[in-house]
Amino acid sequence: MLVLLGNSQNMKRTAEGMYMSQPAASRMLQEIEDMFDCRLFERLPHGMLPTPLGMELVKFATRSLHHLEGCMETLALQKKEGFGYLSVGAIMGAAPEQIMAAISRLKQERPRLCIRVMGDTSDEVVRLLEQGRIDLAIARRSPETEDAAFNFRPLGNEILRLAVAKNHILLQQQHIELPVLLRDWPWILQAPSSPARMALEQYLLQAALPLPGNIIESNSVYSMLQLIQRTNAVMLLAESAMKDYLDMGIVQILPIKVNIPLPPFGILTRKHEALSEEQQIFISCLDQSCTMAR
Repeated sequence: MLVLLGNSQNMKRTAEGMYMSQPAASRMLQEIEDMFDCRLFERLPHGMLPTPLGMELVKFATRSLHHLEGCMETLALQKKEGFGYLSVGAIMGAAPEQIMAAISRLKQERPRLCIRVMGDTSDEVVRLLEQGRIDLAIARRSPETEDAAFNFRPLGNEILRLAVAKNHILLQQQHIELPVLLRDWPWILQAPSSPARMALEQYLLQAALPLPGNIIESNSVYSMLQLIQRTNAVMLLAESAMKDYLDMGIVQILPIKVNIPLPPFGILTRKHEALSEEQQIFISCLDQSCTMAR
């Protein structure tokens, strides 16, 4: 109930999710608050807002459910002679070939290991790791990942490129200026909280250039690559995330140099938890994949 209420912040939807009446769900929350002798949610006119103590308990409940789900899947697999469970959160734009190669190698070594891969942006992947909903993350270094909660092992870095669809009129121009791109063309960008977007904004600020006035935002690399084929927009994305589309000639990199540094990406784990055998093997496989790629 705490997980549902923490996510929806609505008692009616929480009760529906638990297949019980709203008064029964309210009584259950009151019993939990009595048990902990503190108020966990503020009752507002249009919802339920977790208090600071409530947020801590919701995080604990989320982690507990994740570990229980992992345990249940591990037990189910072991009944079938399986060998464990591993959930990985990854920014799929960062070294996707190496990540998939590591998973493939891991499955060769542990064929019955259940692996769940969740792709998202760095900030979302780190949030999942903090909540205990994934076992490890492959994400970028940021102020949030530099505190005492995480260990960070760098794996590499990427190059941001400006790209357009094949046959775009800009590809016919001999000289392209960034101020013109910002002023006259639509852009496809990741959300403001993404490292790539923050790096672009910092770059433009230092160059005394404005942000694009016409923006389509998406946190899905797949959606961005689909949109770029259907619009006349300019897209900012890591070159590795576009590799297959570049190889097929579906998108092309604009002949303009922009030096936008990205924070390094690497493996994030919770600092105060010992690594499981599955985590250690996966990290070893990922190190091998990245070494071979170099």
